[in-house]
Amino acid sequence: MDWDKLRIFHAVADAGSLTHAGDVLHLSQSAVSRQVRALEESLNATLFHRHARGLILTEQGELLFDATRAMAKRLEAAEARIRDSEEEVFGQLRVTTTTGFGTLWLAPRLPKLYEKYPDLNIDLMLEERVLDLPMREADVAIRMKEPSQADLIRKRLMAVRMLLYASPEYLDRHGTPETIEQIAEHRLVCQNPASAQVGAGANLVQHLLTYDVRATLTVNNYFGVLQAVINHLGIGVLPDYLLQDFPNLVRVLPDVQSIEVPVFLAYPEELRHSKRISTFRDFVQDEIIAYRKQMKNQALS
Repeated sequence: MDWDKLRIFHAVADAGSLTHAGDVLHLSQSAVSRQVRALEESLNATLFHRHARGLILTEQGELLFDATRAMAKRLEAAEARIRDSEEEVFGQLRVTTTTGFGTLWLAPRLPKLYEKYPDLNIDLMLEERVLDLPMREADVAIRMKEPSQADLIRKRLMAVRMLLYASPEYLDRHGTPETIEQIAEHRLVCQNPASAQVGAGANLVQHLLTYDVRATLTVNNYFGVLQAVINHLGIGVLPDYLLQDFPNLVRVLPDVQSIEVPVFLAYPEELRHSKRISTFRDFVQDEIIAYRKQMKNQALS
């Protein structure tokens, strides 16, 4: 059914007159009459009984008016929510990021966001595949490289490096390597260089494997690597952002690290004025600032 014709029908049924409906819609009586007749023809039904004192809905007209009245109420409610959304934060926000960053950094901080905005519903999509934001596969992305898709607003959040970590228990048992050559005497826990990950991490792993590492454990995401490391299985290649939440890990071979990996937040240009987007963006930026301050204080202590 034609939405415009339904709108005109609803106005006529509500007013009980073609003339009064025309005044509300700023249309001539003849234009209103033509639209109503066209709707009746499309439905093959008579919607009004016409008489000298005005219009009365037929049984079929009553059914349609019930539907348009419900539609009008929902549209009015949606309009009010849209106006309110300029001040309130609610509804679904689809966030995509990598499995490692999403599980190890973002998810543990989300309770703070929910505490402030309990009506916000986040759909967290963790995968290495880059989702198409302009095609609305997600609303906002945090990625380990600058997005190349067009029509995106992007902001650099921070830089990450892949470093070597081990648990104190593992090092007490197996010793701490003093040179990169000694990595061969330890079990290396890492992502397989061929698995989906940032290039800097894969390059560091490939470099370490040239030292004839005696044993490896490969996992397809950093969450699994971390679990192996904190359970004393070996020396792990992990992003430096997790040290804030796992301060007991010991950095091994401080001179060995990947190149910097930029972290970007991006969202479609069309969502520039979304309250949900701006709230999430500001939350992440505030958490990044707090993270940097804590890392600086740890370095000074």
